Amino acid sequence: MPGALSHIKVLDLSRVLAGPWCTQNLADLGAEVIKVERPRVGDDTRKWGPPWLHEPDGSDGPDSTYYAAANRGKKSITLDISTPEGQDVVRELARECDVVIENYKVGDLKRYGLDYASLKEVNPALVYCSITGYGQDGPDAHKPGYDFVFQGIGGLMSITGERDDRPGGGPQKVGIAAADVFTGMYSSVAILAALNHRAVSGQGQYIDMALLDCIIAIGGNQGVGYLTTGKSPGRYGNEHASLVPYQVFSTSDSEIVVAVGNDTQWARFCDTIGRNDLATDEHYRAVPGRVNNRSTLIPELCTTMLERPTAEWVQMLEAVGVPCGSINNYQQVFELPQVKHRGLRVDVPTASGGSVPLIASPLRLTGTPVEYNQAPPTLGEHTDSVLADVLGKTPEQIEALREQGII
Repeated sequence: MPGALSHIKVLDLSRVLAGPWCTQNLADLGAEVIKVERPRVGDDTRKWGPPWLHEPDGSDGPDSTYYAAANRGKKSITLDISTPEGQDVVRELARECDVVIENYKVGDLKRYGLDYASLKEVNPALVYCSITGYGQDGPDAHKPGYDFVFQGIGGLMSITGERDDRPGGGPQKVGIAAADVFTGMYSSVAILAALNHRAVSGQGQYIDMALLDCIIAIGGNQGVGYLTTGKSPGRYGNEHASLVPYQVFSTSDSEIVVAVGNDTQWARFCDTIGRNDLATDEHYRAVPGRVNNRSTLIPELCTTMLERPTAEWVQMLEAVGVPCGSINNYQQVFELPQVKHRGLRVDVPTASGGSVPLIASPLRLTGTPVEYNQAPPTLGEHTDSVLADVLGKTPEQIEALREQGII
């Protein structure tokens, strides 16, 4: 069955992560995504290794696993958009596409006549999404920035990391590029909303996405807590500001995450670990008491949790409905029976006869399921076919572009 977005064609002028993450979502849902890259260079992340993708013989290939993680399902063409001829090709493609997405600096594409106002002239129904660090307007709109910067200035690092009064205390970034990934996800939502609006109204529109906006938005309860009280939240390490116990405990052989979310689970937790004295203590019986008295409660729990190994605690606590789990590395993650059952590893064949191991999309649609038919493309893999099939260019015209260094 065709994908949910199989009728949609996307022109992807973005690179690195936020934009490619968005367009990979659209490709997973069936859209035809045409990824435009610089001739001979390509997306910056192609060189962000090691590790590298493997060739069929097991040797390292030219592209990084970082690139592969965000670019499956796309067609790659090379095009020098700094030239008038390259700009003409972009305009031709935009005329045939439903969506354009780009993450150039504010004003860059206007110099080339490839901004929304210019491309709207050739395709009034176009949905055009720009991704920048700070947005299209405001005093900081001109500034560049990467994910790490926005995790810092957007507040995420102020609530991530061990408490200042403990060893290793201080701000920490998240282990993935959270600002980029969430901006890509929000951009996907915005584009789908704009396409739905266009289906009703016939009108395209412009979408202005900013990494700063998105990293602040995901602050959620932490940000709203500040807005309400005027007090900035601090770091709690692996503990929780509003729930206790909701943290990592050392066991006799490793560590375990215990997430007690209510008083019923608390009573079950205490009974299971043999600490009913804590369950009946008036200081700890209810959530507010456990939060206010965490300094005396947690040391008691830490001592008890050292008595058994992690696997034994997990089995016991899961049996009574207390949320918990081990702390896995990625080898352990992909060995989990549930992960295997859900098919979260997919091996996508490449044109060279090998395959690329990737993480499956979490989007599970029963009527239009995600299919994995196109591995992350090699640089310019589809240049000739896109120019011929989408724009109707002849072999002679394509060769002329190649001789000029346009493609």
